[in-house]
Amino acid sequence: MNIRTIDWKNNSVRIIDQTKLPQKLVYIDIGRLEALCRAIKILQVRGAPALGAAAALGVYLGVRDYPGSDWTGFHSKLKEAAKYVASSRPTARNLFWGIERVCDVALKNNRHPVSRIKRIILSEGKKIMQEDISSCRKIGFYGSKLLKHNSNVLTICNAGILATIDYGTALGVIYSACAEGKKIKVFSCETRPLMQGSRLSSWELYKQGVDVTMIADNTAAALMAEGKVDLVIAGADRIASNGDSANKIGTFNLAILCKYHKIPFYIAAPKSTFDFRIKSGKDIKIEMRGEKEVARILLKKDIAPPGTRVLNPAFDVTDHHLISAIITDKGIIRPPYVKNIGRAFRENKCV
Repeated sequence: MNIRTIDWKNNSVRIIDQTKLPQKLVYIDIGRLEALCRAIKILQVRGAPALGAAAALGVYLGVRDYPGSDWTGFHSKLKEAAKYVASSRPTARNLFWGIERVCDVALKNNRHPVSRIKRIILSEGKKIMQEDISSCRKIGFYGSKLLKHNSNVLTICNAGILATIDYGTALGVIYSACAEGKKIKVFSCETRPLMQGSRLSSWELYKQGVDVTMIADNTAAALMAEGKVDLVIAGADRIASNGDSANKIGTFNLAILCKYHKIPFYIAAPKSTFDFRIKSGKDIKIEMRGEKEVARILLKKDIAPPGTRVLNPAFDVTDHHLISAIITDKGIIRPPYVKNIGRAFRENKCV
């Protein structure tokens, strides 16, 4: 499927409007920072790796029209744009990583003319997109070794083409296994409340010719009990130094079910998703979203009485003890995570 989730086209950020899927595949061009941040907030563009690129390009949009030529004024504008992008979503590490990448490259080149610094920032945003393509292919390559011919894989949310630039992390593992000639069956949890598993993962897996069956979230345990799930692969929005991983709400449930049924549970994510400044998942800020996402079906039809109290965390944290291995662009990291995560990214060696 030849699509790009996010790209730079016609001097604008081009994204797939994921709120329109699966009914319509619609691209929109965004030329203003405010519009891009709104697109991030309402999930027109989503997925940790894709948000890294979106954030970097968003910072560029925020400084592109700065009229001055002085570094001091430009730096103030840069910080303002970075802060604005950072306010869009709090949990995805890649979003902040993308902001940091372009701000750092601007600081390193602060002796150049402002016009050139702007071009450098845009170039860094494009570089992030190219790096993500490579990273996801590597994740797929390493992770595919964990899948056997006729493996039954269960996944949640969408960590595929639509969550990255064009390939995927968790689903990239499946795509790579299929490309190797392995027959893979996928169960895609619907992923309430916004149905990223049914609307997005099932859509792209079907389009890629992968054998996919969409299930209600609460079907997973029964499938496992029946022996119909060989492994679970999920993506991640932020991973702590000890391996604790934040992902779409419901991922923690699956990890517990896997532990009970003795099924391998894997996380797939690039190095950019790791937050080495935090020791554990307790330090990960969980995004709380609006009540209408839960009280209405896809924000359209009420399914609860008016005034009903709603709790809507977008993510949960899976304890590292429940994770069999983390599939990265540097290889597969296994426990003990505190030791092996540092080793993997310091020496580019995984165990």
